[in-house]
Amino acid sequence: MNLADPKSLVEYAATLDCIHCGLCLRTCPTFQLTGNEASSPRGRIYLMRGVAEGEVAGDDPVYHEELEFCLVCRHCESVCPAGVRFGEMMEIARDRSAHTAKRPLLETLARRIGFDVVLPNRALMRLAMSLLGFAQRSGVLARVAPLFGARKDALLALPAVPPTSEREPLGLRSPARVLERGEVTVLEGCVMPELFGRVNRATVETLGAIGFTTRACGTHACCGALHAHNGELEGARSLAKTTIAAFDGVADQGGEPLPIIVNSAGCGAHMKEYGRLLADDPAWRERASAFSARVHDFSEFVAAHAPPDWKPSVDASDGARAFGRVAYDDPCHLCHGQQIRKQPRELLARVAGLECVELANAEQCCGSAGIYSMLRPADSNAVFEPKLAALDESRADTLVTANPGCQMQWQSGIERAGRNVRVVHLAELLAEASRAK
Repeated sequence: MNLADPKSLVEYAATLDCIHCGLCLRTCPTFQLTGNEASSPRGRIYLMRGVAEGEVAGDDPVYHEELEFCLVCRHCESVCPAGVRFGEMMEIARDRSAHTAKRPLLETLARRIGFDVVLPNRALMRLAMSLLGFAQRSGVLARVAPLFGARKDALLALPAVPPTSEREPLGLRSPARVLERGEVTVLEGCVMPELFGRVNRATVETLGAIGFTTRACGTHACCGALHAHNGELEGARSLAKTTIAAFDGVADQGGEPLPIIVNSAGCGAHMKEYGRLLADDPAWRERASAFSARVHDFSEFVAAHAPPDWKPSVDASDGARAFGRVAYDDPCHLCHGQQIRKQPRELLARVAGLECVELANAEQCCGSAGIYSMLRPADSNAVFEPKLAALDESRADTLVTANPGCQMQWQSGIERAGRNVRVVHLAELLAEASRAK
C-alpha cells in the first residue's frame, strides 16, 4: 500500500458501483439513529470516494468516526440493486485507516494484545476468561469497571464465565447417536468454548441425533472473523491460513477433508469468504476457495441432511422444558452475509409442540456486531431498543438466535429491561427437543 496515493486507502473502484438510489437508508441502523447522510452506507461510500479523490483527508476524524460508527451488519447489501459489496469495502477501509488513524495509546495496546496475542491462542483465551470469571465472582470487576468510563456497563453486562467444568473443549471424536450417515468437523471457535460451551455441545448433540459423527480440531482457536471486521486484515489472513491447515488435517477414512459446521454466523460468513480474502496469494488462493466450499452454517447443514423422520419434540410429557411462544431473530451475518433465512425457521417448524411467532423486523441488527457492543455501548444499546420493542410486541417467552454475539446482546438487553424471556441458540433448542424425544 502506498500511503502517498489516496486511492490505496480505500477500494476506489468498488465505490463507483453505488448508484445513489438511497434504498440502503431505510435499512441502516446508524442512519435510523441520526438521520445523518454520512452515517448511511451511501454516505460512507461518498466519504471513501472523497478520500480516494483527495477531497477528504485520509486522517479526517469525521471519516474515521463514520468507519467506526458503522455496525457492518450488511443489511444494505440485501437491498442494494447494484450489488455493492459494502462489507468488503468496510473491511478494506478500516484496515487501511489503521495507518492514518490516531488512536489513544491504551486503545492501541489493547488491540495489539487482544488481536495479536489472546484471540489466536486458546490457552491464553482460557486464562483471560478464567481471570474475568474470578473478577466477576469476587466483585473486582464491579469495582474496576468505572475506570473504563462509558464502557463500564458493557463490561458489567458480560455473561458470567461458566465454571471450568463447563468450559472443557469438545472431544476429538463424538460418535453419532443413531446409525451413522457420515462425518463432519465443527468449529469450536475462540470465545464459544469459554462462554458458550453448551452451544458447542448442543451442536454436536444435534448432529449426532441426525446421524453424523463429529470431529474437532484440537487446539485450533480463531478463524480471524473479528480481525477482518475490525480492520486487522493482516491478522485475518494469517489466521485464515492456520484455520485452513488445521481443518484440512481432519479427513475421513478415505482421506477426504470433511464438511465444516459453524454455529457462529459471523465466523461462518467470514470463513465462506476465505477465497476472496486470500485471492492475491497464489500459494493459498485455490486452497482457500476449496476450503470455503466446505463451510456450512449449522442450520444450513441440519436442514439439508436431517432424515425426514427426525421430529424433535418439546411436549412437556417428554420431560422437556417448555419454551412457550418462540421467536427467531436473524443474525445479520446469517441472513445478509450468507443469505440463510428459511433453514432456521424450517428446523423450528419440525419441532413438535413448539409455538413459533414471527418477530417484527427480524433482519434488523440487534447492535451486537462482534465487539461493537463493547467499543460503543451507547450506540449498541440504542440500536437494540427497537428489537426489544418488537420482542415485547411478539409476546414471546423464548428468543432464538444463531450467533454468540447476538445471544449475549439479547441476554444483556433483556436483563437490563427486566423482561422474563429465555434466550437460546438454535442448536440448544434442537438438542433439548431431540433429547426429550
